[in-house]
Amino acid sequence: MENVLVGLDLSSKLTNQTFDLKNIISQFGLEPGMKIADLGSGSGYFTVEMAKMIGDGGVVTAVDVLESALETVRVRGVSADVKNIHIVRANLEVLGSTFLSDNSQEFVLIKNVLFQNDQKIRVIREAKRILMPSKKMVIIDWEKGTGGLGPPDEYRTPKEIILSLASSEDLVYEKDIVIDVYHFGMMFHK
Repeated sequence: MENVLVGLDLSSKLTNQTFDLKNIISQFGLEPGMKIADLGSGSGYFTVEMAKMIGDGGVVTAVDVLESALETVRVRGVSADVKNIHIVRANLEVLGSTFLSDNSQEFVLIKNVLFQNDQKIRVIREAKRILMPSKKMVIIDWEKGTGGLGPPDEYRTPKEIILSLASSEDLVYEKDIVIDVYHFGMMFHK
């Protein structure tokens, strides 16, 4: 499949329309002072809200391939008076591209990224590499067969395939995360 949707930030227009952001993030189990990686941060709706929740003692590393998306995260962070966001430009399909140390993050979020990538397993491997042992990772992506908003159905990957890919990397499924009618969410631990 040709990767024609790389860099498409659909989360920004959808967050205000479909996501109950605080309710979704409340399901993550975040605590003050945590180290978090937001892989595929897009324009930063989740990044900024998570940064507020963990406070100044923690840090959220916003990672995206597009400099324009990261600039939006910077602006959004300044507007919200949030100072605990670190910005990294990286291709998540390249192991080590985030420059985050192995086993350094207490929580990793992969949101609306996998539908855009032919190398989904590589993105999952990078997330696993940076995740601390026994800590949690959440994958949110477009639900296949829901129509409506978002990418065409042929770009969406069934939840069962994402579950299988994560399991093949020895990530243990914990529970579903309730998002909206257009997305699925799953929590794993390392």
